[in-house]
Amino acid sequence: MEEKSNEIGQLLKSLLMERSLSMRKFSQMTGIDTAIISKITNGKRRANPEHLERFADSLGVSISRLYEAAGYTVDQKQRELNESIGHIQVILESTELVDKEFRLEDVKRELHKYEQLSQTEEGAETIRNKFAGKVEKVGSIWPFIHNLEDMHEKFTQKRGTKLELTLMGGALLYFIAAVDCIPDYVFPVGYIDDALVINWVMNGLGLKK
Repeated sequence: MEEKSNEIGQLLKSLLMERSLSMRKFSQMTGIDTAIISKITNGKRRANPEHLERFADSLGVSISRLYEAAGYTVDQKQRELNESIGHIQVILESTELVDKEFRLEDVKRELHKYEQLSQTEEGAETIRNKFAGKVEKVGSIWPFIHNLEDMHEKFTQKRGTKLELTLMGGALLYFIAAVDCIPDYVFPVGYIDDALVINWVMNGLGLKK
């Protein structure tokens, strides 16, 4: 990672000022200690990906914008995906198929649930029995399908640490599940939440290119 000259600190200060947010209030919104936020904004501590995700969620800005300001490399596909999130709600509001707000926290909550389930025999059996059928159903239209197939092979062969298997199992079950945070039939954004899950898990496994 190439570190920039406290660009993230300057950006955070500007965003907080625009929104009339104090450091204390921002700390409450993100769940990150005020002292840590202060050190990040003053260039005394490097923001990690978890910090940046919480900042983006609370400030309503693109995660790629914060990643770049913090010195992380953001590839074009990831940038396009993150920037598209800002338009998801507009699309959902224009259709009568979905009457709920799209929130990243909803996706993270569902993913955590599936991660826990994947460590049970019921979850592992679901992955073994239903993954191939879901792949056949969605075919080549589903983003990152090759990454999922690789995760499936590793999960079923138990190639990885407990943490790695938990992350992969959660992503696989989220993909298989009939109910997710944006129904797959809502075109063109029905697979965005699934794609986000894969990106998060790839980052957690150190597989993001």
